[in-house]
Amino acid sequence: MRLLISLSILLIVQLSATDIQTCKSCHPTIYNEFQNSFHKKSTINEDAVHKAVWEKHPAKAKGNYKCAKCHTPNVPKEKQPHQGISCISCHTITDIKEHQTSNSNIYESKDKTLYSAQKGMEDKKIVYKEERSWLGLVKKTTGSPYHDIDYRNKNFYTGRVCMGCHSHKENGKGFKLCETDMRGAVSKKTNCISCHMPQVSGTATTIRQSKTHAFHGFAGVRNAPELLEKYVDIFYQKSNDGFTLTVVNKAPHKLLTHPLRLVQLRTTLKRADKKQSLKTSTFVKIIGTAGKPSAPWLATEIIKDNMIKANEKRVITFDTKLQHGDEIEATLGYYIVNPKSIKKLGLEGDKALQSFITLKHQYFKIK
Repeated sequence: MRLLISLSILLIVQLSATDIQTCKSCHPTIYNEFQNSFHKKSTINEDAVHKAVWEKHPAKAKGNYKCAKCHTPNVPKEKQPHQGISCISCHTITDIKEHQTSNSNIYESKDKTLYSAQKGMEDKKIVYKEERSWLGLVKKTTGSPYHDIDYRNKNFYTGRVCMGCHSHKENGKGFKLCETDMRGAVSKKTNCISCHMPQVSGTATTIRQSKTHAFHGFAGVRNAPELLEKYVDIFYQKSNDGFTLTVVNKAPHKLLTHPLRLVQLRTTLKRADKKQSLKTSTFVKIIGTAGKPSAPWLATEIIKDNMIKANEKRVITFDTKLQHGDEIEATLGYYIVNPKSIKKLGLEGDKALQSFITLKHQYFKIK
């Protein structure tokens, strides 16, 4: 029994250490999606923003990588902060321990069991086995030869499995830097996973074919934002003095939760083949101290927060009077890093971080 447990633990360590190459053999589609995700790119080697912030963190001089719990989980200290999240990091989470400062993941360490969710399998655990018939000439296998898979963990159906890292974070001064409401990880129908890991075409594994699988690129502001477009709406309403645009955030959290982000609604009027830019509405959360923006570890207060809230309908009023045949173009998008912070973080050379990324684009023809 001890030998079996030792081999199981060794297998899990090997799976992590080989940078998910072992997983690729049975899950090639998921592997390819994961390579572009910012779970995989969670380290200072692959995330320029994370590196820029860490370079300025006072803990860096002491060699204390304070981000390790989420950015490099299940990684030996000597490999931090260079080896990031792997398949094992998420699929061995058994539960979430809630704390005021930040939550923690509780990991499986007793055997080679991985956890996942699949509709219709909520009460099943699949253990690998081989069966032979016809005098041993025909072999039938069940499950994966690399791991058992347990579908009974409720946290994987409600999205609560994400809340070990994505719930909230307080700095050393007891100030909450960011927060994603845990009430969004309760329903089995709509939660973190259903939005950020939607079902897309392609089989999850080569062992058992399926038409769809959960997207392992993790749709967000850094990757595949087009998959999140359906959670935002823009409505137009004409008035006597002008018009209004209403932005509807259908997510169970603020439109963007990270304090480095900046969202804008850009509006253009087209009249008789001429375009005119109307006002731009900006939505941000700025943290700081003594009334001025500051680094996250120094922050003690919110300087400004007009980010569109969960399930909010934000109405923007325009005093431009419209005519028959006019066209209104509304573009809702964002910057990964607030342009005012680019220079402070030394990221002027990164063009991608200075690009405005479109989340929702709509036209309205005036009748």
